[in-house]
Amino acid sequence: MKTLLIVTDAWRPLTNGVVTTLTQTVECLAGFGYDVHVVHPGQFHTVACPSYPEIRLALRPGRALASRIEAHRPHALHIATEGPLGWAARRHCLHRGLRFTSSYHTQFPQYLRSRLPIPLALSYAVIRSFHAAAQHCMVSTASVQRELAGRGLTNLVRWTRGVNTQLFRPRPKEFLQLPRPIAAYAGRLAIEKNVEAFLRMSWPGSKIVIGDGPQRHRLEQQYPTVRFVGYRFADDLAAHIAAADVLVFPSRTDTFGLVNLEAMACGVPVAAYPVTGPIDVVEDGLTGALDTDLGRAALRALQIDPAACRASAVRRGWDSCARQFEGHLVECSPAGATARTRKAGLMRQSGQALP
Repeated sequence: MKTLLIVTDAWRPLTNGVVTTLTQTVECLAGFGYDVHVVHPGQFHTVACPSYPEIRLALRPGRALASRIEAHRPHALHIATEGPLGWAARRHCLHRGLRFTSSYHTQFPQYLRSRLPIPLALSYAVIRSFHAAAQHCMVSTASVQRELAGRGLTNLVRWTRGVNTQLFRPRPKEFLQLPRPIAAYAGRLAIEKNVEAFLRMSWPGSKIVIGDGPQRHRLEQQYPTVRFVGYRFADDLAAHIAAADVLVFPSRTDTFGLVNLEAMACGVPVAAYPVTGPIDVVEDGLTGALDTDLGRAALRALQIDPAACRASAVRRGWDSCARQFEGHLVECSPAGATARTRKAGLMRQSGQALP
């Protein structure tokens, strides 16, 4: 059985696309016969992330993380995030001459730019430095691959996303007793998600917000006619999404947007901007509507056939995504290390001195 070690700064109990992607992938890989271990912030002393108190950041994890890597002696090592654990794992691998893969889940340069006056060129230089050390940097869509290639990354490979079509499926619309049509948003309530574009748009029916985050209190006060239901999970989440008539995805900075696939699997069309993420997931006119005017996109999405949305989603299972991930993994040991280790073991057995 091969051992795989995944290092991530985002893990349960957080609820976001990164955590969903990693947990689904880990589950599939275990089913494929891998011995999968996840190194995450819950195993270290942590501090709250500024402006995101629910996100915990590992505090000075270097030595403890190195010990975990050495103890597991993984066949393959994947660094999923660019946080404190990710950087510590990267340093250890470079120091030991170990090969690893990485993945790009979040548009950190844009996220930082929405909060602080940090030039995008500087942020992308840091991102480029981090991922250039990996054998492969896995990205979710063609548009993200083009964007990062334009920023100088040359080791990019595709790792797409999937959806649980048994959980996310068409359900009775009567679950939500609100005036129709119902437009829903599902995700974090944070500045980079551009939620206010959804809340401000003109709409003839009802709006529902599924999720939570640092902006919730202010948004609830500012938009009292919108129904805020907080975080929902598993079957409850699927029921809320399936009961909507359209899912509105206002973000301009996401690399994918798993909730778009989840909505489509429920037979709910998606309305979004024609930007990175949605342009690779939503087929304009078939599974949703893409438009620079979000309200116009949402109205047009109401005309989409729910069956077409469902048919598109069922082709994107997590097993195939996990196989794609598996295909990009590399042996952790540096070139030639496996042969040297085997030779050393034979010499020990025969009583010979090691060179």
